[in-house]
Amino acid sequence: MSQWDKDYLGLCRKILNEGTRVENRTGVDSIKIPSHHFHFDLSEEFPVLTTKQLFIRQAVLEMLWIYQAQSNDVRWLQSRNVKIWNEWEIDENGIWNAEQMLPDGNGKLVKTAVHKNFGKEYAHTIGTAYGYIVRKFQMTQKLIDKLKNHPEDRRMLMTLWQDDYLDTAVLPSCVWSSEWDVTAGKLNCWVHQRSCDVPLGLPFNVTQYAVLLCMLAQVCGLEPGTVDWSIKDAHIYVNQIDGIKEQLCRFDEQGDLTAPKLWLNPEVKNFFDFDNSADCADVKLIDYKHMGKISFPIAQ
Repeated sequence: MSQWDKDYLGLCRKILNEGTRVENRTGVDSIKIPSHHFHFDLSEEFPVLTTKQLFIRQAVLEMLWIYQAQSNDVRWLQSRNVKIWNEWEIDENGIWNAEQMLPDGNGKLVKTAVHKNFGKEYAHTIGTAYGYIVRKFQMTQKLIDKLKNHPEDRRMLMTLWQDDYLDTAVLPSCVWSSEWDVTAGKLNCWVHQRSCDVPLGLPFNVTQYAVLLCMLAQVCGLEPGTVDWSIKDAHIYVNQIDGIKEQLCRFDEQGDLTAPKLWLNPEVKNFFDFDNSADCADVKLIDYKHMGKISFPIAQ
């Protein structure tokens, strides 16, 4: 049985039953609750949803794009047939084009064409966000050094929210920080998410950070421990409700399936050696059974 499916769908039900409908910059209203928290023990279960298909290759490659390749170049993902950042790619002239709901002179949200000039040096990137920040501050390298050499350290964290670089980021980081500790030979982390698209983003994000923890544990001689996940503004967009109701019906009518196991290539001893090609050959899900894909629209 998959505890993650139960916990995840419990959040979905809570949002639909207790949430507040609000306007936002995307122009598509969302139903939100102000906060939520999950706790996972990776020694008991690896969190991958079974009530809908999770595409592990794409999820892992996006995580490696940020923390291993430390890139903000969308073409890195596109060359591996990962398209999840296409809508936020700055064009070849250094301009990002979109339509968003922005406040007018009276504070009312109105649809506005956005043409933001980042400069040609940021062409085909998402600006100074995610992998750009990780590379600039060498966050992954510093974390691995502490895990290996100072596992007692209480200052092991990575924060992607850097005020100096927000204006030149297309989309400031949603999952914006992680804190790490080693206790009794186990690696644990606490992840903070400022804004959570529950149908689209959350399943990807949770699985990504669980893989990241297991990778870091392997290369640092530790065992996977726990993940705590805190969310501010957990929401479902109104055009995603039907898909979530379908997923809830699947659970109610069919139950859930047994959670799969994560396999990492045991030969990999350096985080930067995990395969980040299109094959993503060093990561597999063993016995992954799911109930099929559910498509959800992206709100930009």
